[in-house]
Amino acid sequence: MSFREKIAWLSLIAMVVAYGVYFTLVSPAFLPAGASTGYFLALLGGILVVQAVLVAIASIVLAIQTGRDANAPADERERAIARRGAAIAYFVLMVGIIVVGCVMPFSAGGWHIVNAALLALVASEIVRYGVIVMSYRRGWHG
Repeated sequence: MSFREKIAWLSLIAMVVAYGVYFTLVSPAFLPAGASTGYFLALLGGILVVQAVLVAIASIVLAIQTGRDANAPADERERAIARRGAAIAYFVLMVGIIVVGCVMPFSAGGWHIVNAALLALVASEIVRYGVIVMSYRRGWHG
């Protein structure tokens, strides 16, 4: 498994776990009564910090383990896989942002819109890393 594939797996798993926890805690079933803006900001900030620290530490460990592969420039196949992931994720992001920007202002407000926009961003990144991982697994060459 190449270094870039390991990083894609790491990022994919970290995003699913971190934002799975966040969106579970802000769902109506778990949301405390009268949750304030401070609650949402503290929860989101905590999730972001924990995810960033874990991904950074795991990336450093992976880079040390793989040695020269971590510093090697991306080859044509790796660049094609990254482009493919970004192109597909772009459409997911655009659909999400259109819903958030054009539909939700008429039916929701405040943190509902913020969380929906965050969900669009997270979903697009999960799709991007998912496409990258599947492309490596299936041997896609562009």
